[in-house]
Amino acid sequence: MMSEFTGDVLYKLSGVQKAYNGRVVLDVDHLQVRRGEILGLVGPSGAGKSTLLRLLAFLERPTVGRLDYQNRPCVETWPDLDTRRRVTMVFQNPHLLRRSVIDNVAYGLNIRGRENGREDVTQILRRLGLQDLAEAKAHTLSGGEAQRVALARALVLQPDILLLDEPTSNLDPYNIKLIEEIVRRTNDEDGTTVVIVTHNVFQARRLAHRAGLLLSGELVEVAETESFFTQPQDPNTAAFVRGDMIY
Repeated sequence: MMSEFTGDVLYKLSGVQKAYNGRVVLDVDHLQVRRGEILGLVGPSGAGKSTLLRLLAFLERPTVGRLDYQNRPCVETWPDLDTRRRVTMVFQNPHLLRRSVIDNVAYGLNIRGRENGREDVTQILRRLGLQDLAEAKAHTLSGGEAQRVALARALVLQPDILLLDEPTSNLDPYNIKLIEEIVRRTNDEDGTTVVIVTHNVFQARRLAHRAGLLLSGELVEVAETESFFTQPQDPNTAAFVRGDMIY
């Protein structure tokens, strides 16, 4: 369980909706993401968690509403490339190149013109326990190893914001623990802001400074983690954290 955290606001969403083919899949009345926090967003599959991450990653624009980043509106004036590159997203199913582990991790640096970043790559491989797999082909890795490579590929870029979409789903307990330790260390030591979406309420409770619940595309409640789990204000939140909600 994390201690209470307060910080200045990085993202602010007001009246944001995202629709596909006329169907609203995300409807967030209000949400703030604070600099340097770990924000855990929980909810069942199809609740809109991944869609929200894609908006925060600037991969998609809201259909309606206002999205501010660092006090600047981002709907009409989209953030420039340098700003967008400070935000990195790790997807639930990592798409790795059919190359070695070390080449996969170095890929992002290379396309940014930082071809002299080999030392950074070596350090991040060691940090994630991947140094012995550096020359292994990515397609030969286990699920946990592949997810760690995807995380290393993101972290080597030293992002200001790390967005994680179900990073430990279907992984064994060893890799879950390892990835959670890496996320916590990245936040503690580097000050990286982390938004992690998960259906695992226990993971959110272990990692997050604040937690929020998404149901049917709507943000039901956001609170400091201890309050979210012990004194939820919404009956849907209470049901979800007790495990009573069937989905």
